[in-house]
Amino acid sequence: MIDYEAEYNNRARVPEHPAIIEGWARDAAAYRESAKAEFDRPYGLAPRLHYDLFHPQTPADDARAIVVFIHGGYWQALDGKHFSHMARGLNAQGFTVCIPSYDLCPQVRIGDIVAEIRDLARYLWENYRKPVVACGHSAGGHLVAALLTTDWGAMHLPKRLAPAGMAISGLFDLLPLVGTSINTALRMDLKEAIAQSPLAMGTPYGTKLIASVGSEESAEYLRQSRVIVDIWGRGGVGTKLRIEDGANHFTVIAPLADPESSMVADLANLARLAG
Repeated sequence: MIDYEAEYNNRARVPEHPAIIEGWARDAAAYRESAKAEFDRPYGLAPRLHYDLFHPQTPADDARAIVVFIHGGYWQALDGKHFSHMARGLNAQGFTVCIPSYDLCPQVRIGDIVAEIRDLARYLWENYRKPVVACGHSAGGHLVAALLTTDWGAMHLPKRLAPAGMAISGLFDLLPLVGTSINTALRMDLKEAIAQSPLAMGTPYGTKLIASVGSEESAEYLRQSRVIVDIWGRGGVGTKLRIEDGANHFTVIAPLADPESSMVADLANLARLAG
């Protein structure tokens, strides 16, 4: 019997998480001070529906997409301001990075958040005429996968508006969360958990997905990434699995702030090929 409460309780698994989260906020504030950026641009009417746009000092000639970083927090915590420094690596490689916030559970449901991130992608296309390559952590990884499954053509938008993404420690099968304390704020029943699982949303043939996960994460997090790479890969998605050696659920995103990291190189390559 799998103890899903233990498998998905990342804060209990990483006792030093408060210091890591404090470090995120500190590094993010420092990067906002030095970055070439536009802050708090609205993409919807609700107070949390805004984004910061971080521009490179020198745009890359082959930067054909806007990269969006979607934060985690189990759809119920944090905001984009904690992660401004996640733009540093890609900015140094010449790419513009959008970091949004979104509404949180229990004020909304997970499906509402999925709709908000889809609205953000549409808004970016309408305003900048560039496709979106999404990168997200934890719950943000779930939102990346949901974004790739979107039928943009049905919205009279380019079919490949969101052609590629990187899901870091993503959640693609939400059923295991239903019986855990995490679901107190999410309020999912089994039907909703299935409906909001990217693995049940259909395989987005022709897109690309990199699933990245820390080697020190729980067996369930490792399973989640392996399963989507396997199933989507067999369904015509260009998939790749990255196991980040020595990384836990909180340290796994650190390479995004390093312009020379292989994670940034992989994400930049997705953005170069998106046009």
